[in-house]
Amino acid sequence: MQRFRSHRVGQFIHWGLYALPAGRWEGKDVEFAAEFLPRVARIPQRRWEALANDFTLADFDAGQWADTAVALGARYMTITTKHHDGFCLWPSAHTDFHVGNTPSGRDVLAELIEAYEARGIDVNFYYSVLDWRHPDWRFNLEDDGDHAAFARYLEFARKQLEELAERYPSVKGFWFDGTWDESVKANGWWTWEVERMLKERIPGVVVNSRLRADDFGARHVDSNGVLMGDYESGYERRLPEPWNATVATRDWEACMTIPQASWGYHQGPWAQSTLKHPWDLVDMIAHCTSLGGNFLLNFGPRGDGSMAPAEVGIARSVGEWLAANGEAIYGCGFAEGWDYPGWGYFTRDVGTGQVFAVVTRSPASGRIRLQLPAGLALAEVRSLGKGIVDSGRYSFKRLADSLFEVDLEADAAAGPTVFALETTAIDGVAGEKEPNPDVLD
Repeated sequence: MQRFRSHRVGQFIHWGLYALPAGRWEGKDVEFAAEFLPRVARIPQRRWEALANDFTLADFDAGQWADTAVALGARYMTITTKHHDGFCLWPSAHTDFHVGNTPSGRDVLAELIEAYEARGIDVNFYYSVLDWRHPDWRFNLEDDGDHAAFARYLEFARKQLEELAERYPSVKGFWFDGTWDESVKANGWWTWEVERMLKERIPGVVVNSRLRADDFGARHVDSNGVLMGDYESGYERRLPEPWNATVATRDWEACMTIPQASWGYHQGPWAQSTLKHPWDLVDMIAHCTSLGGNFLLNFGPRGDGSMAPAEVGIARSVGEWLAANGEAIYGCGFAEGWDYPGWGYFTRDVGTGQVFAVVTRSPASGRIRLQLPAGLALAEVRSLGKGIVDSGRYSFKRLADSLFEVDLEADAAAGPTVFALETTAIDGVAGEKEPNPDVLD
C-alpha cells in the first residue's frame, strides 16, 4: 500500500469486444457507454459473441500502450481482464469466450505485463464479477433455483480469479466491479473469502473496496463504519469535495474517463466532442493528491488495438506537466493544517514534509493569497516547472501574521503553476488580531 499510494497517477484501460462496434450498432450511434452496448442495444448473444471473429488485434502493440502510460506519467496500470459481457483477455480454462479463441490466439495480459513491467509500471487487474453471458449469473436470488445457480457462478468466478493469480503472479492489485447487485450483496462471505485467497496467493497484493460486502449487504464500508478492502474505490467520474478533509483519513482512488461518459472507445460525436482538457485532468490529479487519493485515468483503445490519437495527445500534455511538476504529486498527500484555498490545492511530500501550492484556478488579479497554519510564516517561494516568467525565487508580501500574497506571473500555456513553500515559525507571540466589533462589548 505504501507503493500504491506513492504512485498517485494510474492508467485505466477498458478494452474488449465492445471496442469493435465502438458505440455504433446497425449504423446508429447509441449514446451510452460503449461497453454497455450489448445491453442497451439489446443485441442477441450469438451476434455479440460473433464479434470475437473480428477481434484480430491487428494493431495491438503492448509496448505502444505502455509508452502512452509513460507519456502520461502513470506509475501503475489497471486493465479489464473481463468486463460485464464475460469476454476474457486471457486464455481462461473455465470458459470458451476468451481471446485465445480469436484469430490471433494471443495472451493479451501476458504481453501487457511484460511491456509495462519493463518500463517500471505496476500492473493491476480489473475483474467484473457481473457476467451477462454466464447461464448461472443472477441479479436477484428469488428462489432455491436461483441460489443454486448463483452458488455455481460464484465458484466459477473464484476459479477464474485463482487462475489469474496463478498465471500472472507479478500482478500488484485487483480492481473489482459489477458487485452492486442484490445477488452479490447477499453473499458477502464470498467477497471476504476471495480477498483472503488473493492475498494468500500473492502476498502484498492490494484489493479495492468495490469487491466487498458485509453480512448486512453494506458495500465498501461495513455496517460498523470500517473500510473493507485496502482502499476506497467508490469515486467513479466524481471527486470528493476539496475541503472535505475527512476523506484523507483512509486510502482512496478516483477513476475518470477522458470523454464524458464512456469507458470503452466510442466513435460517435456524443463521446468525441466531450473530451476533457489536459489542464482539467491536472486539476483532478492535484485535487486527489491533496486529499491523499490516487487518480486513475481511463483510456479506451480502438477495436484494432491502437490507442485513440486524441487520448494519446491528452496523455502527452498531462505527462509533460507532471514531468515538470511531479515533485508536488508523486509521493505526496494531504497537507494537514493547510485549509483548502479555493484557487487550487496544497499537497505535502510524505517523506520530507515539503508543502506545495498547485494553482489550477488563477484569480483574475494575477495573485494568490496563502493562508498558512497558525504560527507559521512564509520564508521562501520557489516555482516548479517551465513557462514561468521568473523560474527562481518569488517575491511575496505579508498581509497578516500567517497570511501572505504572491504574484503568479504564470504562462497559461504551461498549465497550472506550482510553488514549493518554505516556512518558518513566527518568533514570539503572534501579533494582535484585528478586533471584530460584532463580538465586542
